[in-house]
Amino acid sequence: MRQGTAGSLAVRRGEVDVWLLPPPASPRDVPGHELDARERERAASYLRARDRQTYLAAHVGLRRVLAAYTGIAPGRIPVAGERYGVDGERQGRPKVLGVAGAPQFSLSHSHGLALVAVAAVRIGADVQRVPTAETVRACLPALHPAERRELLALPDPWRTAAFGRLWTRKEAYLKGLGTGLARAPGLDCLSATDLPARPPGWVVGNVPLCRGHVAAVALSGSGDQRVTLRSVPEEFLYARDAVERIARMEPGVRAVLRDRVAAAVGRSNP
Repeated sequence: MRQGTAGSLAVRRGEVDVWLLPPPASPRDVPGHELDARERERAASYLRARDRQTYLAAHVGLRRVLAAYTGIAPGRIPVAGERYGVDGERQGRPKVLGVAGAPQFSLSHSHGLALVAVAAVRIGADVQRVPTAETVRACLPALHPAERRELLALPDPWRTAAFGRLWTRKEAYLKGLGTGLARAPGLDCLSATDLPARPPGWVVGNVPLCRGHVAAVALSGSGDQRVTLRSVPEEFLYARDAVERIARMEPGVRAVLRDRVAAAVGRSNP
């Protein structure tokens, strides 16, 4: 990834940039004027003030991150949101419209943390708070039969963590497809363990995160992917020169998202 002034960031094939975005301490710090009418309308639909603030902060953060890649002011970036058909089912993914070389991206937010994943190829990302045992029990019937068997074979203390990692992988993949949970979660097996299992044409895996949340990304293609994580401080994200500060941030954590399926195929075909 190149680094420098606003508009100079870029990702290449085989790379993923992951940005962790905190909500501000005060809702007054969220520059809502940078959002479009659709985003403001969606924010107003949240009943709880905390949820509304998280949504606003996530979308302002997304626009400021994208500005560091495109060189376009956050409020002027033409972001097309998720689309839904007449039956309410999700159709398509959010994207930047009409900007040559704009990166692909995916946004997720959960319980005080937003995550933006940026790549040169089709991508989905998901972040969730670590689930409770009750959540695991309630969601088990929705999983692929092989995933259920793998989870039920694990000791209770390990099952909750394994489910959290699996569920974020599943949601990241479905967001990458553009269907979200309109596609039944049990149709695709992403494996509840570290065994090499993924849908054809996708690389899916978890990324390192803080103790209270789990996250994953899914990218179209194959082969190992280099992941760079950055945690944007609140004083950077909501500063007047936020875009410039984001563009100059050093990598926080580097990791490699292993394509275990491709590796397994390679070993079987020397």
